[in-house]
Amino acid sequence: MRETVAKYFLDRKQQGRKLCLLTCYDYSFAKILDAAGLDAVLVGDSLANVVLGYSSTKEVSLEEMLNHTRAVKKAMEKTFVIADMPFSAYQINSSRAVDNALRFIDEAGADCIKIEWFEEFVDIAEKIIKKGIPVMAHIGLTPQTADKLGGFKVQGRNALDAQRLFQQAGLCQDLGCFSVVLECVPFKVSQVITSKLNVPTIGIGSGRGCSGQILVSYDLLGLTSGNIPKFVRKYADLSFLSRKAVENFVRNVVEGSFPDKAESFSIPEEEFVKFKEAIGE
Repeated sequence: MRETVAKYFLDRKQQGRKLCLLTCYDYSFAKILDAAGLDAVLVGDSLANVVLGYSSTKEVSLEEMLNHTRAVKKAMEKTFVIADMPFSAYQINSSRAVDNALRFIDEAGADCIKIEWFEEFVDIAEKIIKKGIPVMAHIGLTPQTADKLGGFKVQGRNALDAQRLFQQAGLCQDLGCFSVVLECVPFKVSQVITSKLNVPTIGIGSGRGCSGQILVSYDLLGLTSGNIPKFVRKYADLSFLSRKAVENFVRNVVEGSFPDKAESFSIPEEEFVKFKEAIGE
């Protein structure tokens, strides 16, 4: 029987093995990522920006997130699937948060859900966990409420803010969250938080001292247009390669070299003759 995501993550921290995560939004990419040795993928609400063309993660709907989580789960044989709860699923109408979290588990097949810190985090997380749903917490820069944090900025750069993050992380653990995402936290602060927690931390822009790392897959693969965050390491330039491939396709079609005979289907000559006779050719 497959171990739970919570036990798996805790075992990896205790073993001193770093956890590796990426975002994933569709079946085709999920097949690739499942074979690549990741520990888990996050069906992130970054779907809003990198796939659906929205200007904010707040715009992505519950139904859209459920649909993409289902698609990713269908491809996953070895890798855990974490569903990002969209803003509307728990921050606009918190009374529906538990029911919406259950939908990700029961309907979409996710192994757990992730929620960002906000004013009602403690109450919401506690209720979801009591329903037996594993919760990954997200503190530091929380994109869904970045407007209340002064924008998309590093969090915890002064002693008071760093202490606040430390307390939030401890509270997340006490509530029963199985891991904590630290986004855009100074690396010394995230290192201290990680050392004090029993549960693993997953860093994004928070230094190598975390228990694991996550990036947006489109950033890592060079598929994102516009400004790329400082903390991203681009491992490939698929945007360039994809554009060149399409340019070659266009050129081949225009010049008549695609498709060639090997890329076409044939009909027996006698059948072709009968066909032409039938249409009066």
